[in-house]
Amino acid sequence: MKDFRAFLMRGNLIDMAVGVVIGVAFGGVVTALVEDLFTPLIAAIGGKPDFSSLTFTINGSHFLYGKFINAIVSFVIIAAAIFYAIVKPVGAMMARMAKAEPEAPATKECPECLSSIPVAARRCAHCTSAV
Repeated sequence: MKDFRAFLMRGNLIDMAVGVVIGVAFGGVVTALVEDLFTPLIAAIGGKPDFSSLTFTINGSHFLYGKFINAIVSFVIIAAAIFYAIVKPVGAMMARMAKAEPEAPATKECPECLSSIPVAARRCAHCTSAV
C-alpha cells in the first residue's frame, strides 16, 4: 500500500490529472463557443445553422452527409479557436521568456603564447605560430 500511495503522489501523475480536468473544462468552453457563437454566425451568413438534415438516398440507403459537414465545420472552428486563443499566445509568451542562446566567442587563445586571437585566424599575430 505504501508503494501505491507513493505512485499516486508523484508529481507528474498529479500534473497529468490536473491537465485532464482542465482540458475537459476547456472542451466545454470551446463547445459552447462553437455552438452558441460561431454556428449562429454561420447561419446568419449561410442561412442554415444545422446541416444534419442534408441527406441523399441510393438503393434505399440513407447517407447523412449533413452530419459529416457539421462535424467538419465544428472541427475547423474548434481547431482555429484553439490555435488563435491558446497556441499562438503561448508560443509568443514562450519566445519572450526563452533565454537567448549565448553567442559563439569571437576570439580564441593561441596555444603557444596564450594571447587572444580571432577564431578564424590560422596564424597568431603575436608569436606567428600556426593555429
